[in-house]
Amino acid sequence: MIYISNIDWVSYVRSAMARVAVTDGMDKKAVEMIISSGHEVVLQHYSEADLLNGILSNFDAVVVRSATKMTREVISASKEDNKGLIFIGRAGVGVDNIDINAATENDITVCNTPRASTKSVVEMTIAHLLASCRKITIADRKLREGIWAKKELVGTELSGKSLGLIGYGRIAQRVGIIAKLLGMNVHAYDPYVPKEIAEKNNCELHEDVDSIFRMCTHVSIHCNLTEETYHLVNSSRISLMPSIGDDGIDCGNHLINCARGGVVDEIAALEALESGQLSSVALDVFENEPAIENPLIAHENFHGTPHIGAATKEAQARIGIEMASLVIESLNGNKPSTSLN
Repeated sequence: MIYISNIDWVSYVRSAMARVAVTDGMDKKAVEMIISSGHEVVLQHYSEADLLNGILSNFDAVVVRSATKMTREVISASKEDNKGLIFIGRAGVGVDNIDINAATENDITVCNTPRASTKSVVEMTIAHLLASCRKITIADRKLREGIWAKKELVGTELSGKSLGLIGYGRIAQRVGIIAKLLGMNVHAYDPYVPKEIAEKNNCELHEDVDSIFRMCTHVSIHCNLTEETYHLVNSSRISLMPSIGDDGIDCGNHLINCARGGVVDEIAALEALESGQLSSVALDVFENEPAIENPLIAHENFHGTPHIGAATKEAQARIGIEMASLVIESLNGNKPSTSLN
């Protein structure tokens, strides 16, 4: 078995049934799985210039995460005389970095791994929710500054408050179940989910996204980034949020996004923090990444993580194995039943 590292891939040459580019990293066991099936794997991140110059036309399949942008131009450059890519795999959930229409036009199958990281993102969402209400990150910063802020850091419980879920897929449903166990009242907006699913989970499904903001002191984002959802969370909707929980406690307003950057208007979120309309904002995803110079980061009531919702050893192993299976299935001439086009 031969494994191509990102150090020695340039000097590596072997004949194989197919060539697979892995541009943003992959679990080692998954790479070995593809190689064991008789294919060549190259682990290498390519620049945008390389992609536009058709570097991927030398491969039959490519596996990306969020860093590699498979735009229409890149996809067109990845096909040459009916040769080149036949498969694009997104090792993760969101596919907003892949032009699926362009892939379809070029007879390229697109697949993602929506189930593999569910548990990890659910736990990350709950972690941000708890950190927001109990001011854990603020407390940590003050301790590091030598400040014992015991009297200042009075938080609120999640119990007796309303959680609004924007999007009610697998991750949101599990977040809602945990929130119910913590004593929260759970509401959701998702025009594509049957009411029966929400009823089964004792969740109130709303027909209007604005009603979520009118009802809920805590809102968590769980939808994809589309033209419809871009800046769905804006200043007007944030202003609708109540600050008093169902239990009569002034708990403030809290916003969480561990789904996709761009759904939250970050300028509006910062203005709401500055005005006191929002008590806290917690983001794992940003409209522009890396978000090192994002002004939100400087606000005391903001805390964030660098897009690591799925970054657990368990999730990465599951994502890798699922994606390797999809790659192998596609290279064997079969279109995966879970393909997106």
